[in-house]
Amino acid sequence: MNDKQKKPQKLKARLPRGFVDRTAGDIRAVNEMTAKIREVYEHYGFDPLETPLFEYTDALGKFLPDSDRPNEGVFSLQDDDEQWMSLRYDLTAPLARHVAENFNEIQLPYRTYRAGYVFRNEKPGPGRFRQFMQFDADTVGAPGVQADAEMCMMMADTLEALGIKRGDYVIRVNNRKVLDGVLEAIGLGGEDKAGQRLNVLRAIDKLDKFGPEGVALLLGPGRKDESGDFTKGAGLDQAQIDKVLFFVGITDYAESAARLAELVAGTARGGEGVEELNFIGALVTSAGYGPDRIKIDPSVVRGLEYYTGPVYEAELTFDVTNEKGEKVVFGSVGGGGRYDGLVSRFMGQPVPATGFSIGVSRLMTALKNLGKLGASEVIEPVLVTVMDGDVEAMGRYQKMTQELRAAGIRAEMYQGNWKKFGNQLKYADRRGCPVAIIQGGDERAEGVVQIKDLIEGKRLSGEIEDNASWREARVAQETAPEVDLVAKVREILAAQAEDRKRASSGFETPYDPAQAGDTDDDV
Repeated sequence: MNDKQKKPQKLKARLPRGFVDRTAGDIRAVNEMTAKIREVYEHYGFDPLETPLFEYTDALGKFLPDSDRPNEGVFSLQDDDEQWMSLRYDLTAPLARHVAENFNEIQLPYRTYRAGYVFRNEKPGPGRFRQFMQFDADTVGAPGVQADAEMCMMMADTLEALGIKRGDYVIRVNNRKVLDGVLEAIGLGGEDKAGQRLNVLRAIDKLDKFGPEGVALLLGPGRKDESGDFTKGAGLDQAQIDKVLFFVGITDYAESAARLAELVAGTARGGEGVEELNFIGALVTSAGYGPDRIKIDPSVVRGLEYYTGPVYEAELTFDVTNEKGEKVVFGSVGGGGRYDGLVSRFMGQPVPATGFSIGVSRLMTALKNLGKLGASEVIEPVLVTVMDGDVEAMGRYQKMTQELRAAGIRAEMYQGNWKKFGNQLKYADRRGCPVAIIQGGDERAEGVVQIKDLIEGKRLSGEIEDNASWREARVAQETAPEVDLVAKVREILAAQAEDRKRASSGFETPYDPAQAGDTDDDV
């Protein structure tokens, strides 16, 4: 028997399913995008708010799983006094809790925006993550649907501020009261039918994904997907399914208004919903937002149960190629609606509210497809190389680095093994550093530095491997007094910026006779 101890196995580095690491490029793209969104919201008079990632599970609302199954749909844990807490599912329920808890200090109407991560304990898939960012705007304490109309206009303005032109997006608007009227008309009114109504809403919300045939299955017996997973249906009969599909299939609201009114006849909420839709349509039209930007569309449902009135969705209408190589419409990048009952759960009195949420990751993908993101350049840092490791030399290198930073120039001092100078140049090349600063003992004694234009150097001579070849080549490199370091680096960075601008404009570099041969016949 082998008594030797087994070597401990290395821990395997792996991401949890449904989560993703974000790299510098993605982080900067998100920052660029959210800054533009924030500017629009601020322009409309909204103020920022931040709520924690965790909330007590019961505060997240009845639209989430009950306390007996707190991990169904959300990530939950018990704190030290055995109360269930959950990672927030969206940003709206935490806002409702915040408003109720601070109601006496808040000025109504309360206009606020929030950006942050939300979490879904659901099966991950392609493009479907368990953690993703949302960007919300809400108005609490405004009972009139003019607040909903303003939300739709702000959503349109936001998309245009991000560079999405008219014709490439539409804000689609519906009213849950109209849908409630339809459901009541087909026999799904009353509290005892609440679960079935929610299944109908979730089925309709899949219209873009599965089409009328798939939704008909979800409204009826159920649907099996390509993987064999079966989703139980809402159990409607064919007559009920036909009426629901007629409602969500309306493409021209004006043409179908009479039949829709007939469908919801005798239901108070249905009639009220139709009036509110007409009012929103009139308001946005008066403000110059025609149907090319904001459109009444009964197929908009929004899956969550807490919506009580107008609901709206921002849809991008241009085509993209999916993973199967098929041309598809990009689809929804955000939405929201009126949720008059959410704050009221804490208050025992009516507190009207409306708002919308942007899916940041999805919108970022859309903007990348349009080439509207990542245009702002991030210049990699100037590298101050290290030739000597004594205290005096290191102090000089650090001083140069700090002088560049103080002048607003991104800079770093090499922190690796400085004894292999060639590795420093390889690092600079792989990092994409635009300029390298070199000062050995001789230069230090003379009070000068060697300043290397790495972009121009690479263009002229390729990568330089070591110190010897560096000193031999002297390509795109100049000696300057140490006191002129900042000015010289600025000059090189400005020249590089001009080269990039010229290249992006499609212009040739200026004609240089020294580079030209006998080219009378060249084109």
